[in-house]
Amino acid sequence: MDTLEKDPAKGAASQDSTDNRAVSEGGEPRIGKRERTKANNKEAILNAAQEVFGELGYGAATVRDIIRKTGLASGTFYNYFKSKEEVFEALMDRGALRLRPRIREQRLKSKTLQEFIYNAYHTYFLDLYDDIANYRMLQRNSGAVRVKMSTPEVLAGFDEIRKFIEEYIEAGKLANLDAEFLSAAAIGIASELGDRMLMRDEFDVDGATNFAVNLLFGGLPALSEAAQNKK
Repeated sequence: MDTLEKDPAKGAASQDSTDNRAVSEGGEPRIGKRERTKANNKEAILNAAQEVFGELGYGAATVRDIIRKTGLASGTFYNYFKSKEEVFEALMDRGALRLRPRIREQRLKSKTLQEFIYNAYHTYFLDLYDDIANYRMLQRNSGAVRVKMSTPEVLAGFDEIRKFIEEYIEAGKLANLDAEFLSAAAIGIASELGDRMLMRDEFDVDGATNFAVNLLFGGLPALSEAAQNKK
């Protein structure tokens, strides 16, 4: 009986082929079918919840309404969330998770406080435009949003602005102001202007950014001067 010797090169190639099946063409780990299904189910629940909260409002919406919109079994919902409160927080955090690294990137590359605030405002208003359906849902449920603003991801996003202000104060580039109050004022301007933009037919990202920066850094005189220069 002939015995075939194992070709080391072929064996190595075969092993490489097996290993490569777990890696995508871009070098990223492939997501297994189970993980992909879990991710799709969670996304389906979040998208359904966004629609339900937008249509019915947070107070009137129920878990059953969300499940009905997904077409998934009720048990599937509870594999991911315990209540509608958790789903609502996840919707808020989804935006914060997307926005936070973008704001941090602006903080790291900006050379001045005004440059950072401008870039942070512009990034936020642009995100508002890109995810307008979710923001309009949150706007409709503003009472619930006010209560839920303390989620870790949302607070972490606020911290990026506070940290930059504190760094500026410590470097002697800004008077020893209350960094917490100043960051709250900066965020409040963005939040209120964003709410007003969501009510308008036209979405002017640059206009809102310039208005917010002029208001924060120059007050009414700066706004008046900017308005005169437009004429």
